[in-house]
Amino acid sequence: MPSSFGHRLAETFAAKGQLCVGIDPHAALLEEWGLSDDVRGLETFSKTVLEASVGRVGIIKPQVSFFERFGSRGFAVLEQLGEQARDAGLLVIMDAKRGDIGTTMEAYFEAWLGKSAPFYSDALTLSPYLGLGSLKPTMAAAFERGKGVFVLAATSNPEGAVLQTAAVDGVSGIDDEGNPIQAEPIPVAAAIWAGLSQINSVTAGAGELIGSAGAVLGATLNLNKFGLGSVTTLPETVHTPILAPGFGAQGARLADAGRLFGVAAGQIIANVGRSVLAGGPHSVAAAIDEANAELAEGLA
Repeated sequence: MPSSFGHRLAETFAAKGQLCVGIDPHAALLEEWGLSDDVRGLETFSKTVLEASVGRVGIIKPQVSFFERFGSRGFAVLEQLGEQARDAGLLVIMDAKRGDIGTTMEAYFEAWLGKSAPFYSDALTLSPYLGLGSLKPTMAAAFERGKGVFVLAATSNPEGAVLQTAAVDGVSGIDDEGNPIQAEPIPVAAAIWAGLSQINSVTAGAGELIGSAGAVLGATLNLNKFGLGSVTTLPETVHTPILAPGFGAQGARLADAGRLFGVAAGQIIANVGRSVLAGGPHSVAAAIDEANAELAEGLA
């Protein structure tokens, strides 16, 4: 049985900290770097960011769409990036936001997390909006392989709030006949968080403090609005890892990480992208060092 993703994430936090570098080669950024908006520019950009990340962080997060737009040649660059990151000892979170049912989801699993997956990844972002239950077979298969998932719960885009704050029936427990005990309605985001917390409490190995089922929570959000205020105040027995976009260019400050996430600050993966990439290829390493220093201040 391989080591769980949660176990490896905890080791990465201890050895390299909680900063994650997003590899987001969108067209405007390629142009700012003086690169051509083609596969050659994509490859140069990705290689440069990876080389600057090695030894400075323990986690990278490629945004799949920016590779997919170049078709099979772009995917070939992504395959190579994942393999090189693995060989360098980095955890790779592929940001693909997959979510479907049945055999379609099985195929996504085989592409990203399976034994013969063409794209190496340690964890994959998933969308739960066909029902969190539709993702459970994928989670079970991922955990068996020592992989992790990050499920969209409260995202930083303003359009997401309408759905993610909508009220659904809560569940406070299970009765003697195995039926759910209904509780007061809670926001969708809170229901997703509760489901992931339950999954982690059941699937985490003995002595593991971080689970392998993570949530995406935007660092720019007022979590109380999403019914997630308790995340920052009430510690869990097994911590649900949090992939936290929104730091840097989107407005959240790494120095505020402790204030923003409270008791959960030790389980966040603080993702930075444009804020460390916008200065061009020769400043990425220094920008990552600055981000690390600011995050350390915020978590102290």
